[in-house]
Amino acid sequence: MSLSYTQIGLIAVVFAVICDLFVFRTRMITRPIFWTSYAIIFFFQLITNGMFTGFGIVKYDGEAIIGNTSPESGPPPFIGEGRLAFAPIEDLLFGFALVLLSISLWIFWGRRGVERTPMSGPPVWVRSQNQD
Repeated sequence: MSLSYTQIGLIAVVFAVICDLFVFRTRMITRPIFWTSYAIIFFFQLITNGMFTGFGIVKYDGEAIIGNTSPESGPPPFIGEGRLAFAPIEDLLFGFALVLLSISLWIFWGRRGVERTPMSGPPVWVRSQNQD
């Protein structure tokens, strides 16, 4: 069974949300500051994805994404046919999952004291073993 880019994107979002709410319990998606930060990231994601896709640096198989634009039919539309700023909508799913999971992990490990203050040297678990 082969999954499409759309299906993998949706799975990534569901996975990131489950990790945020139930595994790491950081609940980032319930915080207004997350959505404010994500809006800024979203804006720049549209610019970079649009440049890569609009200039033809990155091309997608039309059968694997929403919409059916193929590289042979010329440049992708700016908006429409499953695209926003030239890039497939699915890229926004992956971007959201990446940002949410990264922030959730950052907070999760920060709560456990992993590198709470920057320092050089061996990792925390090696330092604690050497002190015994």
